[in-house]
Amino acid sequence: MVTYKVEVETGKDVYAGTMNSISVVLIGSGGESQKNPLDRWGKDFHPGARDLYEVKCDKDLGEILVVRLYKEPFTCFPVDDWFCRSIKVTCPNGETSEFPFHLWFSGCGTFEIQQGKGIILGDSVSPVIKKQREEELEQKRQTHKWKTYAVGVPRCINVNDVKELSPNDRFSFLKTVSFGFGFFSSSLGPKLKGFLKCSNSWTDLCDIKRVFSIQWTPISDLVSELWNEDTFFGYQYLNGLNPLMIQKCLGIPDNFPVDDVTVSAILGTSTTLQNELQNGNIFLADYKILQGISTNVVNGETQYLAAPMCLLWKSPQDKVVPIAIQLNQTPGEENPIFLPTDPKWDWTLAKLWVRNSEFQVHEIVSHFLYTHLCAEIFNVTTTRHLPMGHPVYKLIHPHLRYTLEINTLARQTLIGPDGFFDQAVVIGNGGVPVLLARATESLTYSALCLPDDIQARGVESVPNYFYREDGMRIWKAMESYVSNIVHYYYPNDQTVSKDPELQAWVAEIFQEGFLSNTNSGIPSSFVTRVELTKYLTMVMFTCSALHAAVNSGQFDFYSWMPNGPSTMRKPPPTAKGATTYQSILETLPAINTTASTMVTVNLLSREPLDRRPLGRYINKNFVEDVPKKCVEQFRDTLCEISKDIKLRNKMQKLTYHYLDPEEIECSVSI
Repeated sequence: MVTYKVEVETGKDVYAGTMNSISVVLIGSGGESQKNPLDRWGKDFHPGARDLYEVKCDKDLGEILVVRLYKEPFTCFPVDDWFCRSIKVTCPNGETSEFPFHLWFSGCGTFEIQQGKGIILGDSVSPVIKKQREEELEQKRQTHKWKTYAVGVPRCINVNDVKELSPNDRFSFLKTVSFGFGFFSSSLGPKLKGFLKCSNSWTDLCDIKRVFSIQWTPISDLVSELWNEDTFFGYQYLNGLNPLMIQKCLGIPDNFPVDDVTVSAILGTSTTLQNELQNGNIFLADYKILQGISTNVVNGETQYLAAPMCLLWKSPQDKVVPIAIQLNQTPGEENPIFLPTDPKWDWTLAKLWVRNSEFQVHEIVSHFLYTHLCAEIFNVTTTRHLPMGHPVYKLIHPHLRYTLEINTLARQTLIGPDGFFDQAVVIGNGGVPVLLARATESLTYSALCLPDDIQARGVESVPNYFYREDGMRIWKAMESYVSNIVHYYYPNDQTVSKDPELQAWVAEIFQEGFLSNTNSGIPSSFVTRVELTKYLTMVMFTCSALHAAVNSGQFDFYSWMPNGPSTMRKPPPTAKGATTYQSILETLPAINTTASTMVTVNLLSREPLDRRPLGRYINKNFVEDVPKKCVEQFRDTLCEISKDIKLRNKMQKLTYHYLDPEEIECSVSI
């Protein structure tokens, strides 16, 4: 008779414990134990507990490969959910094996947990492990199925309500308490309640300032002062909410007839537009993706949308400023090119139209598609194709936390019928799928890989581009970390190409997420470790740093409505000289629309109570010494980056802190 010691750790969430009966079977290379109830005097498996049990066997089971858990009803207690963090088994010879779980065990039934070592399938893998992995994936595929949200858009989890999600995809108790998509879930909601009932125009921008003073941040306060300055307008293309839009202009587009004469008064006598083009100082923001999208009705009134083109110039003072704006794609007498030398309100209104277009592209393309929907694809596919014992699962699982619930909520209450977009945004619920489909069709692998994206847009040398500077440091830190993990588990390229679970994973991402679009450049298979490293770096960066860059500053930049009007109530001007201060107020969103937007961006910018900054992996998925050392090195590198960013920001009036690793949430969870 031999004795094994089994330590079971329960999660710390308020509802993590269980009143159900838990039993265990140990499965080793030399056989398996009988079913052993895990029961001691008193209450077992309460939140945060580490319970120790003894399991006696007739013989030595060899190396313990799998632990099978049974969860069954206990007397009259109701069936509940139990969060098991990990199980540790100590063999008779003193050797210890760890079995990290970090999942909810929902209802009653059985679940097998593989030993914590990362394993890729190969000829030498035990049949016990292979069988466990097959059964685990089959079980998960029953709860994680695909459905089509809209034609031409990445597919999503097949649920209509968050209640249909697996407990492992739901918010924690703390997250639920601190977050919700209702008006009063925002701390700003009750303060603005009365404004939601008023559909009048603002009578003065000073009135917005008075409402705005109810809640603000140091950056949002600066935005309210700087919003109409050309230098700040250009700054936002580098370090605002959507630092992905600006690209070097190699030649003026045919449908944007700007020439030397047009901008000579802006550039001065010492240079010309052609010279600045040749010197790489001219940039373009083109919103042609918005052309022809149907518009929404808000407060009973038809709303209006432009598809502008904005030419920007890097001045000798290293400031990026707008020098020409055309509000629609087809040139003509009724589509004038607006210039900084035009009357003040003409130029102001032209910039407001660009900012309105920026709001649509930022929220739906850069934010929702590039981060939320991509993260959902990675989440569902990982659950369906990578067992918990796979090293890639261990690497990226922390970056997939809460994504399915936040996206399901978004489809219900933000972009769904009668949601925020229907109530306050020009493209409305009807325009969202159209814009998403257009953006999905043009989405490329290089756009998701920061070094490639920077090069493709020609912005490698633009000064004071903090998104690029901070983002590249984080990308390189991630790439080094991922490379070390990949090289530890995959000794050569052949082991990558012959990993059936990995290949099925990347193939389904290509098929369900990127709709088998070969023009996207998205890989559908891996041949080398280098390819795998780049791809996994992209996954981690997308789910953490990229999301932080396009999400965390929403209240900072959009709470002052003129800097990011969600809709426009009058059509774009067709001539110069007719715009007045009053006509701008009549064009900007109404009072209730402004209030709704302020509440929403306040909610989306809030820190959850159980936030997990990048690199702080509370759930220890890796058990081997080498990967654990890699995690420590990664964390140390992030700490150095954080220190440098904080030091730089001390010398900046307008700080860029969104890519400070201490402020980056590990996953798309808000």
